[in-house]
Amino acid sequence: MRRSVVPSLALAAVLALGAGLVPSAAVAAPVGPAAEVDGAPTAATLDGRHGHDRGRGTVTVPTLVARATLPADFLAEGPPSGALASPANGRQGPFAGQVVPGFSGAVDAGDGTFWALPDNGFGTKANSADFLLRIYRVTPDWQTADGGSGELRVGEHLALRDPDGHVDFPITQEGTPERLLTGADFDVESVVRAPDGSFWIGEEFGPFLLHVDATGKLLAPPAPLPGATSPQNPYLQPGEQPTIGASSGFEALAGLRDGRYLYPVLENAYTADPDRRRRVVHEFDTRRGQYTGRTWDYRADREGDLVGDAFWVGRNEMLLVERDNVDGAASVVKRVYRVDLRREDRQGFLEKELVLDALDIANPYGIGAGDGYGTGDPFGLPVQSFETVVQLRDGRLLIGNDNNYPGNAARVPGTPDDTEMALVELRRERVRPGEVEVIAHRGASGYRPEHTLAAYALAIRQCADWIEPDVVSTKDGVLVARHENEIGGTTDVATRPEFADRRTTKTVDGQQVTGWFTEDLTLAELRTLRAKERIPALRPGSAAFDGLYEVPTLAEVLDLARHSVTCDGEPVGVYPETKHPSYFDGIGLSLEEPLVAALRAAELDGKRDRVVVQSFETGNLRDLDRMTKVRLAQLVNCSGAPWDLVAAGDPRTYADLVSREGLRDVRRYADAVGLCKDVVIPRAADGTLGEPTRVVRDAHRAGLDVHAWTFRAENQFLPTDLRSSADPAAHGDLPAEIRAFVDAGVDAVFSDHPDVAVATVG
Repeated sequence: MRRSVVPSLALAAVLALGAGLVPSAAVAAPVGPAAEVDGAPTAATLDGRHGHDRGRGTVTVPTLVARATLPADFLAEGPPSGALASPANGRQGPFAGQVVPGFSGAVDAGDGTFWALPDNGFGTKANSADFLLRIYRVTPDWQTADGGSGELRVGEHLALRDPDGHVDFPITQEGTPERLLTGADFDVESVVRAPDGSFWIGEEFGPFLLHVDATGKLLAPPAPLPGATSPQNPYLQPGEQPTIGASSGFEALAGLRDGRYLYPVLENAYTADPDRRRRVVHEFDTRRGQYTGRTWDYRADREGDLVGDAFWVGRNEMLLVERDNVDGAASVVKRVYRVDLRREDRQGFLEKELVLDALDIANPYGIGAGDGYGTGDPFGLPVQSFETVVQLRDGRLLIGNDNNYPGNAARVPGTPDDTEMALVELRRERVRPGEVEVIAHRGASGYRPEHTLAAYALAIRQCADWIEPDVVSTKDGVLVARHENEIGGTTDVATRPEFADRRTTKTVDGQQVTGWFTEDLTLAELRTLRAKERIPALRPGSAAFDGLYEVPTLAEVLDLARHSVTCDGEPVGVYPETKHPSYFDGIGLSLEEPLVAALRAAELDGKRDRVVVQSFETGNLRDLDRMTKVRLAQLVNCSGAPWDLVAAGDPRTYADLVSREGLRDVRRYADAVGLCKDVVIPRAADGTLGEPTRVVRDAHRAGLDVHAWTFRAENQFLPTDLRSSADPAAHGDLPAEIRAFVDAGVDAVFSDHPDVAVATVG
């Protein structure tokens, strides 16, 4: 169920992308339904609209309407294949026919069938010489709400071949009349169809563009991309260094329809590019048979993300698949973005608009339910190689996978993934936003290691309104997301012998701390580490993801947020906290200037942008008030005093900050207070939840919003009267605790479990 969904006025309306899709995004499902709240609201939003209802809006809900699958073990007619394929999931070659290892590209044939292109077979030149390159005609018998077998039937195929000798380097079937092309010759990955029925194919070994006729016969020599050579390029000279990495060629190709230009997109960055998130879009003139020299820069959400497919949807617009390289529950990014070649951001990259998150597709009809991980509601395509997107004539999107047979097992561990095709309809639904907003504390940190893009992305799918990165600096001045600058408890640095000599003891905010510190590592060094769960005894489910995720930069967190949309149709907010600002100032790594620069670069530096910067100190917030227009929040701990005041000999404590006079002073430089829960509702001597203080009322009278932290589901963190058992890791009655604070008037809650918080506040 979607968050606060109001019955749709046009539930089955389809948005035709080519006709101009309105800004849209995948919408995630909370754990349980969220009740609508009628009547005049009294809560504020983090945008500062205290007492103002955000009202009803509409959101785009990608909805699964049809699905068909081809069994992983299906074999097409032809000679045995896979003799040298790596065994996996209980399968080992040679196989008795031609394996169909999923589809890397597809073309709508217009008659209910599709032309579908597998890649080079088994991943490398060395193991794919017995795999024949083909384009298959496939016919889905769609499973829909009205039934259907859900079978994907394979019919005729076009054999890719070079009987006219256009390929001037040796191929596997060099001496045969047909010169059938194999996976040792080319790694075909993407396909579009020309108006004359011929096909253009993007491949990765060159990378090359191949042009074949309607029967699969090569019409011209492979067209290389000037200046781009992979390690498998047949023309690479001894000692010559490739300029792109292996499997980094034309995974994506868009264009034509009735036009003359193709737009191949490099899957990864050029090897010499210092910006590892840049993916270059090129333009190829099919009439002249050459590249035009025009290029555009697309920026991936993360360094490791790949561009998996492309589809032309308008005169200047295309859809792009962006995916990570993992599968199953570990998946973070499996998305379809739309770009317009006429629109660039401040940094010169194509503006990205989220069309759908393939990990979060509404499945109200239960299509495919029971087929393994991700087949419930919401439905997901958590495969490693999400590599197909096609917009049909009616506006629906076809998505599909390459299953890397027999290697991938995203749905059922130990069982090779089937080849899937799914139809997704983009529906408009009305929503009523909740009145109390949910801030995902360090991401969905109850479920994934904190301060990772996996935790932030999951929080967005769980309908959080805001994601919260804590910000510290690396040795070379790059802001990264960590709860503390000491990272021994949140990364695997202690297991890395190359960093053993970096272990040290420092005094941070008056306390001696021993461990490894971000300011002693460059970003490149930090990137070699992997995150781990900070409290594994309480969160073993999150600890299962240890070792998978890198430490993200603040820029990456900002990009994820600005390229996402909440379940209420709003931009995802970012709530960064500057950690130990006086300490970092003292070592020459000030946090404020690079933070403001990062917000400016991400175009999130305006008064109305959904950004709140928070700090436990006061001086840096006063500085930021002069440096930026974004909203600021003064954090207030349960006890003690801001370190900058302590260091200056100022006797004021946090208790002084939340006095009536103190709150009026805070309002001079901040817009909100982020209060420790005990400041709002202290606990009684027996650990039960006590009675609210007057701090919320006083803060509101001073013109400040009140955001309370931190709401966690485990018994260890709950009042004694809300615990479910003596087991500290078991979940207790977190909704009851949240409701008590909502009744006390708070405007937002920080939670490690945003799904529970969303379901509670509505």
